[in-house]
Amino acid sequence: MGPADEAGAVAASLAADTLFAQAGVVLPPDDPREVFDHADRVLVAVDGGAVLGLAATLPLDGGVHLEQVAVHPDHGRRGVGSALLEAVCADAAAGSPRVTLTTFRDLPWNGPWYAARGFAVLPPDAWGPGLRALWEQEEPIRVRPRVAMVRPTG
Repeated sequence: MGPADEAGAVAASLAADTLFAQAGVVLPPDDPREVFDHADRVLVAVDGGAVLGLAATLPLDGGVHLEQVAVHPDHGRRGVGSALLEAVCADAAAGSPRVTLTTFRDLPWNGPWYAARGFAVLPPDAWGPGLRALWEQEEPIRVRPRVAMVRPTG
């Protein structure tokens, strides 16, 4: 993500968060720039200069961890999120055995969406120390059941 994309990525992330509120999920306020600052990589989907969505990753436990996928609701259900997810997985395949993530288990655009794209629930006894630490850091957003998921890249 270049500096010119940051404002659009922030706007897309904040707009995507409104879907949670519409589903009755109250998340603590956050600043997407915090995710961008600690991410190893932020991919953006851009059309005509406008950021449609983003995917942020970081290295974790010898693999790639998907920290966030967000698509502006104005561009939802058009394959943007799927394209970003596939780009993350393709990029990870160059040197990582898997992609992990944590997500809300039951929201249709979270757990079930990832499952339909090849991710499976990763049981806690298979977590590495990095994922355990991340899980604990996520305590404030565990307002609904969450799961860790994994997709092998090979």
